[in-house]
Amino acid sequence: MSDPAKRLVNAPSMTDYRHYIDGWRPERGGILLSRLDWLLRLAQTNSLWPLSFGLACCAIEMMCSAAPRFDQSRFGAEVYRGTPRQSDLMIVAGRLSWKMAPVARELYEQMAHPKWVISMGACASCGGVFQTYSIVPGVDHIIPVDVYIPGCPPRPEALQDALIKLQNKIRSGTAKNPFAESSGRMDGS
Repeated sequence: MSDPAKRLVNAPSMTDYRHYIDGWRPERGGILLSRLDWLLRLAQTNSLWPLSFGLACCAIEMMCSAAPRFDQSRFGAEVYRGTPRQSDLMIVAGRLSWKMAPVARELYEQMAHPKWVISMGACASCGGVFQTYSIVPGVDHIIPVDVYIPGCPPRPEALQDALIKLQNKIRSGTAKNPFAESSGRMDGS
């Protein structure tokens, strides 16, 4: 097999003329072949529409991240929506009380699929530094969470880092199942 004149019967040689590749020019047009799930994930990655759901002091940092200084539009998440029917990303910023928990669950259920959740701050992630009976000990008791942001309050750069992490999860296909249900329901069933 060391002789270059001898080759396997089906092995292509360097002199094979493949007109469908070698003769292609951009002005001739052509067909783009790709996987549909990859294209959908790419579109979802670069067009996140967050729901404005600020509950406490972390909401100020969330609003600050949309300012020109931090330029959140680089990530395709600059337009905060006021209705859950136009959103696919819920950023829970601040402490979630038990009275507000059914509202958060209802807004999550009204969001279009696929949908993702970012828990922003210590209060939303674990109940905060003051463990009281009126605060939910983590928003993941109510709705499934994809990315947690620690801090009290976290900086706008932390939210941008969480957006990058969420985009990487969406792009790679390892984001949480968009149809996932939380561990419990608010009505007790």
